[in-house]
Amino acid sequence: MTLFFGFHFYLFGLLAVVSALTFVTRRSPVAAALWLVTTMFCLAAMYVMMDAQFIGVIQVLVYAGAIMVVFLFVVMLLNLGQPSANLDMKGPRTRLAAAAVGLLMIGDLGFVVLGRQPLPDVTPEPIAAAQVVSSVAAPLFAADGFLLPFEVTSVLLLAAIVGAVVLAKRSS
Repeated sequence: MTLFFGFHFYLFGLLAVVSALTFVTRRSPVAAALWLVTTMFCLAAMYVMMDAQFIGVIQVLVYAGAIMVVFLFVVMLLNLGQPSANLDMKGPRTRLAAAAVGLLMIGDLGFVVLGRQPLPDVTPEPIAAAQVVSSVAAPLFAADGFLLPFEVTSVLLLAAIVGAVVLAKRSS
């Protein structure tokens, strides 16, 4: 494990833990959902660093993309939270911390772009890339695998969306 990999792995791990704790402590559901998206992106970056690019892309597309959009749609539809609670960065300390993290990431990107820190060679073999998709898809869609839980989850998400629409229509 190179220094480049170790530093970034622990950086994304720390960011994932901090954003997950921030997600739990937010009063505004919209701010909490955005912190959860940050956690999902950090986890996806860690998957990519562990040479599981397919799982990282699925993490972004399914969790940070589709499920969080549905969650934010339901929150906006139900109009949860107070307008004053939607401000997540209230004090100067949070703005200073955000600026410090931003400068750290810009400096890290500068090291990579200027070539001072070489990128590790993580080029997967073509045969291994083809087996990644099949090894994930085969148990998920096989009749004796996870097909039933997968379909039950999709029906449960559909029922939650229909329930949110019914509750929103009833209150207005």
